[in-house]
Amino acid sequence: MGIRVLKSGMLTTVQDLGRTGYQSQGFGVSGVMDVRSFKIANLLLDNPENEAVLEFTLIGPTLQFTSETIIAITGGDFQPVINGSPAPMYTAIYMNKGDILKFSSARTGSRGYIAFSSYLDIPVVMGSRSTNIRSSVGGFKGRKLEDGDYLGFRMKRRYLPYFLSRKLDLDEFDQEDATLRVVLGPQKSKFTKQGIETFLSSEYVVTSDFDRMGCRLEGPFIAYRDTADIISDGIAFGAIQVPSHGKPIILLSDRQTTGGYAKIAAVASVDIPKLVQRKTDHKIRFQAITVQEAQKLYLDEIREMDEFRKQIYRPCKEVLDCRLVAKRLCKLFDQ
Repeated sequence: MGIRVLKSGMLTTVQDLGRTGYQSQGFGVSGVMDVRSFKIANLLLDNPENEAVLEFTLIGPTLQFTSETIIAITGGDFQPVINGSPAPMYTAIYMNKGDILKFSSARTGSRGYIAFSSYLDIPVVMGSRSTNIRSSVGGFKGRKLEDGDYLGFRMKRRYLPYFLSRKLDLDEFDQEDATLRVVLGPQKSKFTKQGIETFLSSEYVVTSDFDRMGCRLEGPFIAYRDTADIISDGIAFGAIQVPSHGKPIILLSDRQTTGGYAKIAAVASVDIPKLVQRKTDHKIRFQAITVQEAQKLYLDEIREMDEFRKQIYRPCKEVLDCRLVAKRLCKLFDQ
């Protein structure tokens, strides 16, 4: 009862929201890169918010199902097909035993997600099922998936209410340019006034040096007052380091726990999905906002998720039509 990996794709791993509470001991958080797509995938299936999913990058996997389950595919468009026919995204899909789900390369975005109603049977390590490849911790044997791997399910869960309503009309990554809202700090005083102006007014380009640890950008030099070095301190998801070469590096899910380069800003959490769904040569700009504005954006996203939940719990037109027909038939029989 589970899925067999026929082709693993470029980088497919088991991830959830990450392994929190252990950075002081040197263990990275890991977890999904695109938290928004992850949460929507689980929402579509009424899964717990932190239920583990498969995350894949640039080229998706090919999976064979050995039992029935329900799935949801979100993130970038990897042109999914089921048994040779196109499959919808952001939709609950019933999978039968023997079905084959195949992904191609990303048409839009760069990372995709699959959630499962039957829950992946992956051990919890330090409170998380996420894979930390660098440390070989968590996930499926501490590594990315390989051809021939088999992942089981933890339970049989093959029914969801309002099934036909479980779909959202979203296509969020079909663009090459993105503006990331950032909160300046914590070491903005290490940079000159001109350096900060350069950071906020310039266009930067995503380089090929882009993985789960971080994204290196190419663009105008960001000037320091004296040196890029600081006493090492903790690194948050989305923190933007500027080493001595003067080019920003945005630290992501598999980032190191501490770092000794000054951080000019941090990306607002709601905008990190925009970044992690970029590809090489895509353009990035930065816009400064306050902590209060970032918090408001976060609360707005929570309200948006609540609206999504209401949408998928709404009886669809087909169900209402069937109920109407049933009522009319009952009246006829009563006569």
